[in-house]
Order: sequence, then C-alpha cells, then structure tokens
Amino acid sequence: MEKSFKSRPEHIKAAHTEDFVDHYWGSINYVFSLIKASELKAGLILSFYGILLNFIFQHIDSVLAETSHSLIFNFFAASWLVCTVISIYFSIRCFMPRIEEKYDKNIFFFGDVVSKFGTIKEFSRTFYEISLNEEELFDQLGQQIFVISKISGYKFRSVNRSLRFLGLGLVMLMAGSLSYIYSIFSSV
Repeated sequence: MEKSFKSRPEHIKAAHTEDFVDHYWGSINYVFSLIKASELKAGLILSFYGILLNFIFQHIDSVLAETSHSLIFNFFAASWLVCTVISIYFSIRCFMPRIEEKYDKNIFFFGDVVSKFGTIKEFSRTFYEISLNEEELFDQLGQQIFVISKISGYKFRSVNRSLRFLGLGLVMLMAGSLSYIYSIFSSV
C-alpha cells in the first residue's frame, strides 16, 4: 500500500517540502561524492603503477640478466604482469562513462536536458512545470538518485577489483623479488 505525497494534508506538505528537497539534494550530493571518491582511488592506483613501472623498467635489464633461466622468477614475474594489467584495466574502467538509455527522460540528467526536451525554451518550460508539481519533482529527483547510485556502485566495484589485483600483484612482486634475491645469493 503506497502512500502518495499528494495524500498528505496541505499543512504537512508545506512544512516538509523544504526538508524533502534538502533530503533529495543531500542524497544526490552524497552519491556524487562517492563517485568522486571512487575516481580518486582509481587515479591513485594508476599513479602508483606509474611510479612502480618506472622503477621496474629502469632496472629490468640487470634483473633479467641475473634471472633469465629461473623458472620460479619468470612465473612470479608473469603472474605480477597479468595482475598489473588486470588491475590497470579495472582502474581505467572506473573512469569510463556508463550512461544507460533505458530510463525515462529526466530533467536533472544532462544527457536528457540537451536531447529529449526540445529547445531551450521547451526545456525551461518543462523544468518549471515539473518544479511546480511536487510529486513529479520528487519522482524525477528519486530517479536521478537511483541512476547515479547505480553508476557509483559500478565505479566502486571496478575500484575494488583493481585493488584486489593490485594486492595479488604485490604478493607476486614480493615473491619474485625474493626469488631474485635468492638467485643472487645462491650464485655467490
């Protein structure tokens, strides 16, 4: 049994309308901050890889000269490389926009604003009319919260996968480093 916003008495509607608007916009801003946080994490992961790969490629010749016949080192190096590529893929995937077209048009979605509401005057008129109808306004805001929450969830899944492969890759890198150190001491 759903209660509609319209079924509330007028004095309750008036008292809570401003609170509802703040609540909806607060929710939208919160989800946007989650999107920014996931993109920041993905950026930090990519920066870490940039530093790490720069260090590795500066020293790759001497390491390969010492370990060219070590199957254990080659296994860990290949495993690290695979984990690194997968982790970088998921970090980059976090930045890729994912806009789904299967939702109703929404006055708060930038893609719909410029493509589904006609001219600037038609959009302005539709925006005004929807803003006057509280139930339709809150429905549009709720739909926007749902869509950006879905985007945020996608981005955080990508970052979490990237972090898992980063961790696994670091384990492989450490094991490969230990194998390298062992090969140096065993040849002495």
